[in-house]
Amino acid sequence: MNECYYDKRMDFFYNRTKTDTADEWTGAQLIGVLCFGTFFCLFIFISNSLVIAAVVKNRRFHFPFYYLLANLAAADFFAGIAYVFLMFNTGPVSKTLTVNRWFLRQGLLDTSLTASLVNLLVIAVERHMSIMRMKIHSNLTKKRVTFLIISIWAIAIFMGAVPTLGWNCLCDITVCSSLAPIYSRSYLVFWSVLNLVVFFIMVVVYIRIYMYVQRKTNVLSSHTSGSISRRRTPVKLMKTVMTVLGAFVVCWTPGLVVLLLDGLNCTDCGIQNVKRWFLLLALLNSVMNPIIYSYKDDEMWATMKRMICCSSEDKSQERRSSRIPSTVLCRSTDTSGHYIEDGIIQGTICGKGDLGDKGNS
Repeated sequence: MNECYYDKRMDFFYNRTKTDTADEWTGAQLIGVLCFGTFFCLFIFISNSLVIAAVVKNRRFHFPFYYLLANLAAADFFAGIAYVFLMFNTGPVSKTLTVNRWFLRQGLLDTSLTASLVNLLVIAVERHMSIMRMKIHSNLTKKRVTFLIISIWAIAIFMGAVPTLGWNCLCDITVCSSLAPIYSRSYLVFWSVLNLVVFFIMVVVYIRIYMYVQRKTNVLSSHTSGSISRRRTPVKLMKTVMTVLGAFVVCWTPGLVVLLLDGLNCTDCGIQNVKRWFLLLALLNSVMNPIIYSYKDDEMWATMKRMICCSSEDKSQERRSSRIPSTVLCRSTDTSGHYIEDGIIQGTICGKGDLGDKGNS
């Protein structure tokens, strides 16, 4: 019967796999990594909070697609928490960790990745439901969207806890991996292959949907008299999602490939030399997403900018500048926020600005 090592500290496993965790993470390099990570984690917290607040505040975003986009921002926010925990439990500290604390460190990272991945998959389904009917938004009710969001996090937490629940090498150290000294190599193969397959499926689905939208838009444009903005809106939403998906695949694929090579016990691949750089690349994904939202969606950027401006001014300044956000919100532009209710919503929002002006006069 194999002996189990639940009571050992991580130095036992790191020494056995000959993983160097101290020499390369000391002095100026460690300080640089911590400063770099802290800056980007703060940006992740602030920017993704703005995305979530924008979806909550702006009535134009009260649709299934944007609720799921806000949940993706929440997953990125959670990733920032995971990276903060990692920063203070890495390098020389890694060898002093208990098994449970190390499981928590890795489980947070796995949970954040799964939450983002499953959320993108659900968005793909939502886009398919709406695009195939040539609608901007699907007919999912708020209850169903809430159920989907809860399911996403339930799956993410479960996947993050799988190694802790038993799929590890604590009772058979001969199958321990090199990058994750208490993870079984078979688990790393399963984990990396599963994620890479889902990546491939989503890329294929989005490409097919995008090609369908382009074809239908070209056909309908010559037979309908609807506004150009209305016809282009589904395409713009698809471009936003595909950009987010592309950034996700680019940032996470190298790390997953490294995990796969480690799971296959590739001793000559030099994976120890690149692991930390691929981890930083994965961190950049959570930084890029809010930038993509604001760059690709004019309405999202206008809402975020208005919230930032309002938070930096007092109430009197906000009243004096009330005409500025009204102009931004009321202008007729080709944004992804346009749909049938635009006129009603614009009238409501702009009406508030007018009332404010009358009250100040």
